[in-house]
Amino acid sequence: MHLLTYRADDDGTGTAAPRLGARIDGDRVADLTALATAAGTQLPPDLLGLIRAGEPALATARELLAGSPATRPLAEVSLCAPLRPGKIVGIGLNYVEHVAESHRTLDTERELPDRPVLFGKPSTAVTGPGAPVLHNADLTEQLDWECELAVVIGAPAFRVAEADALRHVFGYSIVNDISARDQRRSGQWFFSKGQDSYAPFGPVVVTADEIPDPQRLDLSLKVNGETRQDSNTRHMLFGVARLIADISSGVTLEPGDVISTGSPSGVGAGMVPPQFLRPGDLVEATIERIGTLANPVIDAR
Repeated sequence: MHLLTYRADDDGTGTAAPRLGARIDGDRVADLTALATAAGTQLPPDLLGLIRAGEPALATARELLAGSPATRPLAEVSLCAPLRPGKIVGIGLNYVEHVAESHRTLDTERELPDRPVLFGKPSTAVTGPGAPVLHNADLTEQLDWECELAVVIGAPAFRVAEADALRHVFGYSIVNDISARDQRRSGQWFFSKGQDSYAPFGPVVVTADEIPDPQRLDLSLKVNGETRQDSNTRHMLFGVARLIADISSGVTLEPGDVISTGSPSGVGAGMVPPQFLRPGDLVEATIERIGTLANPVIDAR
């Protein structure tokens, strides 16, 4: 299933509440809440509730979508971020070529890390498809992009063995790990990567049964239609299962938490000369079998 959160502003007031839906046939959306009501059953009203409700709720959603449900064009609705995670665990330096470009341009270590490099992004950084990335020139002149596979946790994970880790995954999405390169503070990345709008997330969460191997996905990113990143998740230093095992060795991962699994090479800081996002730009992150997450950049001052 390709699950999503959307608003349908049918009355033109702009006050429509978010709804739980599913993407059907690539370009249509089904209202899961309305389908459940029509069938005389119940589903949680939002995606986080669905994740927390576990397999019985997922089975109900699958049954509702198995027939010929009423749908509407995706173009008629506004997509939101699929959910607001309890926490976002970012992964730094998780692709070999990105390690090299980061050492060359961002003064990170030359050697490949022997354990995942972890940092946090607050949930307030999350924004949805089509929502603006905020460029505040009072804070940064080096606003950068990073297309990353997002792992959405489905079952609590603490001290999970790598061999069992994927059983704790609900599904996969996209995070654009927006970064103000000139706001790193003594090596700390929280403010550089955690400002409001610095975690575009979506457009959908694809359930794990549809992506049995997360290490075989093409991913790419364009700025104003020009390709900046082009890679595959097989090039991760630490795959999804290893990341879950490492993080959960000391931190409980809860349903709805997101792991942003790291960026391939091709970031703006690594270009010669460096290139960064400016107001008016459009940045599009694409991952195979998930879709494209597009966000404009606006002046936030």
